[in-house]
Formats: sequence, C-alpha cells, structure tokens
Amino acid sequence: MKGRARILIVDDERSMQEFLEIFFRREGYDVTTASDVTSATLCLESNDFDLLITDMQMPDGSGLDLLRFVRDNELDIVTLMITAFATTDSAIAAMKEGAYDYITKPFKVDEIRHVVEKALEKKLLSWENERLRSELRVRKRARAIIGTSPVMQHVYDLIAQVADTRINVLVSGASGTGKELVARAIHDQSDRADEPFVAINCGAIPENLLESELFGHVKGSFTGAVSNKEGLFEAANNGSLFLDEIGELSTQLQVKLLRVLQERTIRQVGGTSDRPVNVRLISATNRRLDEEVAAGRFREDLYYRLNVMEISLPTLAERREDVPLLVQHFVEKFSEELGRDVLPLEPSALDKLMAYDFPGNVRELENIVERGVALSRGEAISADAFPNTILRPPQQTYSCQIAEDGVDLEELVNNYERALLLEAMRKTGGVKKRAAQLLGISFRSFRYRYEKLGLDEGDRGRD
Repeated sequence: MKGRARILIVDDERSMQEFLEIFFRREGYDVTTASDVTSATLCLESNDFDLLITDMQMPDGSGLDLLRFVRDNELDIVTLMITAFATTDSAIAAMKEGAYDYITKPFKVDEIRHVVEKALEKKLLSWENERLRSELRVRKRARAIIGTSPVMQHVYDLIAQVADTRINVLVSGASGTGKELVARAIHDQSDRADEPFVAINCGAIPENLLESELFGHVKGSFTGAVSNKEGLFEAANNGSLFLDEIGELSTQLQVKLLRVLQERTIRQVGGTSDRPVNVRLISATNRRLDEEVAAGRFREDLYYRLNVMEISLPTLAERREDVPLLVQHFVEKFSEELGRDVLPLEPSALDKLMAYDFPGNVRELENIVERGVALSRGEAISADAFPNTILRPPQQTYSCQIAEDGVDLEELVNNYERALLLEAMRKTGGVKKRAAQLLGISFRSFRYRYEKLGLDEGDRGRD
C-alpha cells in the first residue's frame, strides 16, 4: 500500500505537523494535515484516507472525538494516537475507540515508521480478505449456471468467446432466466476476475437517485449529500459493471451513459472535473431494445454501443430437458441450507414439474423446490408440497368468432389438427412416436389421424 496510501495528520503543534508531513512524504505517502478537530472532520468528510494519525489534546476537542467520528461513520480508516501526556487511562480510552496503536512523544523515527507500516499492512490484509471472500461468492454463483441442453451449450460457448475481450455485452431474456448469473460468469472467466464485479438494477432505484448511484456526487450537490460519495462506475474500476434492466434508464441518463462509453470518463453529480474509469460494461434487459429504439424510447446510438455482442437466454420452457438437473441442484442447495437430508423427488412430483410452463422461469422453479424441501416430511419430496399452480395448472382458454353466414367446423378442426401434427413432426425431426408423445396421444392414434388427414402421402417419417 506504500506509495498509494493517503494519511491524514492532525496536530495543533505546527512543528510536529510539519515534521510528520515532510517525513511521510519522503516515505512515499500522500499526506494531508489539519491542526484541530473541526478541520480534520471536514477532511474526513470530503476525502478518503487510509490512515489517521492524531494528537490527543487539541484546542477544540480531543483526538478521541476523531476516533469516535471514524467509528460512528463506519469509515474504513486505521487510526493511530500520538500524545505527550501518556497515561494508562488515555491509552485504554484510545483503544476502546478503535485506535490501532498508541505512540508517546517523543518518539523515534524508526518507531513511528514501523507502526505506520504495520497499520497499513493490517488495512491491506483486511481489504484483501474481503475481496477474496467476495470473489469466492462470485465464483460460487457463476458455477450455479446449470444445464446441458443444446441451447444452454450455445450460451456457454458465447460466454467463453466474449469473456477475455473488452467488448460490451447485452444479455437478453425473460425475467428469471439467469441474466445476472451469465454476467458474473463472463466476469469470472475474464482477465478482470480478480477485480470488482458490481451489479445494480436500474429499475429498482428512483430516477433522481440513480445518477448519483452510478456516477457518485460531491458534498452539497443536493439535499442529503452530506459528504462525497463514490459512484458504482468508480467502485467497479478495472472490473465489470452489470446494469440490469437497462431499458428502464431515462433519456437523460441514456445520454450520460453514452458519454461514459465514448469518453471512458465520469463526472460526479455536482462535480466540475472528469475522472477516468476502466470498466467492462455488461447490461441486461427483458425488453426488446430494438423495439424500444423503434418506438423512440431508447437511443439508437446507445443501443449499438451496448449491443456489441448479445447473449439471448432461453426460457425454461425452451430448455425443459434441463428441469431434472436444475431440480437436483436446488434440492441439494436448500437441503444444505435447512440442515436436512437430501431427499429424492417422487416420480409424480417430477412429472408435474415437467408438465408445467414456468412463466417465472428458473427463478420460479427455484422457489418451488425451496418450498418442496421445506414442507416435505417423508422419505421423498411429493407433489403435495408444491403450490396449487403446479398441482392444478390453469386451463387454456380460447376466443373465437363465427361469421354471420356460419363456419365449416369440420374443416376448421381438421386444419388445426393438421397444423399440430406437422409442428409435432417438425419438432421431433419426423419421428412419429416422439411426435405422438409430444401431443399426449398414443402412437396408434397419431398414425390414424396422420393418415386420415392425408399427411402420409410421400411421407418418410420414422416410426
């Protein structure tokens, strides 16, 4: 951390203040000084420091006041106390307020150098541990992408292709299909994997606050801005920023985001200068952004900046063969969380899940399995533990109109039946037995209907 660490020195004795400033600047640190509690508090509110070195006695208060300010505001700063009036009580008080160490004047140069280096090493170690814990969580979530279906294999191939590039990626798909998991997998497989991954749902934050969340703000820029705040672009610097529900951005924020992508700089709310950022942007939407562009609700130039590569996620209904694998994954996950034995699914329970359309996609399946694990008391998870929507799925309804001169019912029914039979054959590659299963009828019934409608003429379908 040496050479980059920022130190705030607070001492009302001018000669000591100047000595410490010169000494630590020569050691390669970035140093700021203050002579009293008031000015030191303003510095702490306006800037980010790694280390606070404060005298005990000052004209307008005590160094303990600064330690309390750091603690109460949860500032990520290591603190050292220096005083010429050392007592056991003052040392204990400083330690209770969170001081890393306590140094008595006069002190040796090597002594304070050693203490500062150890204090900054502690901060660096704490930061590294938190980063590693965060990365482990990211990697665990990335591995939660489950599926062996052809459509998911295609998704995996696209993730591998784009991961080590710098291009912006747009992940599209219905709600609950796993867009954030894909974004995390892209980050985790990239050369930015050791840097931050920051995610935000653009639709979950009020428009008047979203700009501050993304770009940060300076103190006093609006009501409630009591101190400087770093935005998510800066928090994700050198890493990846995931903007979920990008289609919810207002036109004004679309313009500002476009500028960031073009200039690779951000300007805080109320700020007057630009700050460079190096961020890999991954965005997601459950809308058709091309239709939003056509409707004039989304900027075309921003759309093309975001959509250098699009990864479209299938619905769960389109990857139904992955359902058993996903169910097993979620059963193991929630059994571990609830401290229970991993139970098998009764065949009838799996049949119910396989027949369901899952409008909420993988997220809905996860919630259903969690309920099943929580409510099951026997030796297997039964369908009785599932919601009523699974046990009694809603019946499909149809609307139709009859012309004034009537209709030919038989012709309409035959045409509809013919279309269903042909679609079933198309989906199964012409295998009649599989087509019959897809339609929920016997093979004999399928063959009878197929021949009755004259579809067997010149047919090469496989039985």
